[in-house]
Amino acid sequence: MDDAPVSDVLTRLGLDGRSPSRFATGSLPVYAVGDDLVLKLYPDADRDEARTETVALRAVHGRLSIPTPCVEDAGSVGDWHYVLMRRLPGRGLDEVWPTLPAPERADLAERLGAGLAELHAVTGAAVDELGPRDWSEFLTQQRAAVVAGQRGLGLHPAWLARIPDYLDSVDLGTPTPVLLHTELLAEHVLVRHDGRRWTVTGLIDFEPAMRGAAEYDFAAVTVSLTRGDPALWRRFLRGYGIGAHPGAEFARRCLAYTVLHRYSNLRAYLEALPAPERPTLDALAHAWFG
Repeated sequence: MDDAPVSDVLTRLGLDGRSPSRFATGSLPVYAVGDDLVLKLYPDADRDEARTETVALRAVHGRLSIPTPCVEDAGSVGDWHYVLMRRLPGRGLDEVWPTLPAPERADLAERLGAGLAELHAVTGAAVDELGPRDWSEFLTQQRAAVVAGQRGLGLHPAWLARIPDYLDSVDLGTPTPVLLHTELLAEHVLVRHDGRRWTVTGLIDFEPAMRGAAEYDFAAVTVSLTRGDPALWRRFLRGYGIGAHPGAEFARRCLAYTVLHRYSNLRAYLEALPAPERPTLDALAHAWFG
């Protein structure tokens, strides 16, 4: 994406005197513009993500105890779309997470659980604009494609064969849709050390935000943060406001949403997270979400 019109956008915004610096990570081109601004660019194929990020960030701004970027401007230049936002302080949690002692990880997990509960409580006309229009239809479409998708990612045939019956057995109900981040990964959480401990200073990357079942958001938490650690999972749930032992059906729903998640890669999760006691999806649900 080296053809992103960075200079043209900065000129339009009256920031042509600044020298942008591209961040090394991320699927989209994102630039630091000085110490106080961030410019994110989306090719025309991702124009819906530009709109989603703008709508979601404006909806949550000032409504969470975890800071989120304030949108300064949004628009288009040629076939590209942009969002200019305030830069939040801190480092990616993924940079420091492996070095943290267990008590500090647990505190951060609980903090993020509380922050996610606040996000899920945000309502309003802007949130209602986000898709999918019909959550049940979205799940039906995901279900229809899940086996082929997981096969394409290299999931072992024995696990592929278990998916349809497992999904048939899980009652996902008709939950009230809430605002979802969908990718509460360590790299999307910013932290800073205050001299005593690490504190959460930001939550970023809202372009895949959507509306749906709250438990859909828990997939990324397990994959990136709690990673099958029962103590961390309990602290996250406590922060969110769920009891330490929510039950087997809760765990089974969480795994079903993990399998149906649009960014799901069950093969990679099986390689990275603790193995279940038995090679079944029920055992996997217990190991990761029980």
